[in-house]
Amino acid sequence: MNDHAAAFLKASQQLRKADPRLKHVIDTVGPCPLKPHRYRFALLLRSIVSQQISTSAARTIYLRLHTLAGKGQPTAEKIMRLSHDELRSVGLSSQKATYVHHLAEMVLQNNVRLHKMHLLSDEEVTDELIQVKGIGKWTAQMFLMFGLCRPDVFPHDDLGIQNGIQKIYQLKTRPDKQTCIEIAERWQPYRTVASWYCWRCLEMESPDGLW
Repeated sequence: MNDHAAAFLKASQQLRKADPRLKHVIDTVGPCPLKPHRYRFALLLRSIVSQQISTSAARTIYLRLHTLAGKGQPTAEKIMRLSHDELRSVGLSSQKATYVHHLAEMVLQNNVRLHKMHLLSDEEVTDELIQVKGIGKWTAQMFLMFGLCRPDVFPHDDLGIQNGIQKIYQLKTRPDKQTCIEIAERWQPYRTVASWYCWRCLEMESPDGLW
């Protein structure tokens, strides 16, 4: 078992004790499989491509972009060699093509130090990423969670998280930001793992009718 798997197993065990409601989800879903993403630029690139479009459309456009960039994973160098029109040709909007170029530019200028992100605090990572056009706090949070496997990130503005909390706690309406934050206090310092279970619970039915 690698370090992250062991840490997330411990997190799941602690969350089961801290929150009886979440315990039922954890027992049903099983271990959290998150692990750091090796290709950090590609992860951010895909995040920009995926904004405000369907999952299937995002997958298609990203695969076209991946092919256009050339063999291997997309890199900042490869993206900067592509023109704005070439980026548009794979299905990117003009705005997203600009965002993609800006991401590559910021990485090449070392304003976004992807190779050092694992050494930075959550706040420092966020501050660097939101310099990029098209990357806001939510995208930075997703990068912290899925790119770096930071254990205590809580994207309270995420609709899936809100819907997950509503389902787990059997709330009549979708919880607001403050309610989500208050519920998540019991999940610290493992709010990343708890958030992952909130998303997963939306994909299944409870075997015992508890949520």
